[in-house]
Amino acid sequence: MPLTTSQRDHIERRLREERASALILVNGIAAERARASEQEEAGDLSLVPIHPADLGSDRQDEDIDLANVTRASAELAEIDAALERLYASPERFGLCEDTGAGIPFERLDLIPWARTCE
Repeated sequence: MPLTTSQRDHIERRLREERASALILVNGIAAERARASEQEEAGDLSLVPIHPADLGSDRQDEDIDLANVTRASAELAEIDAALERLYASPERFGLCEDTGAGIPFERLDLIPWARTCE
């Protein structure tokens, strides 16, 4: 079943909220990484880490940040694609790409960029 106008408006708001959150995350991590040198980031007093575990911890933090930016960037792409679909053909938005059946509104509320029923 196609979404009502109020449901589409709600999903558009949700998409914009999710987009804003993802942008805040990506921009925040990028700004944090650009702001601090490796020494400042680690809180080291010298250019040589005091303990080898410090290097491991620093690399783990970098890996977590990279994973978060990668995930958020992928979500941004999905959100932008969903907004394009919504604006291009609002009457078809919310239909499963696999089956053509309506995606449950509860699913779209949680994952507003969802393309499929599952």
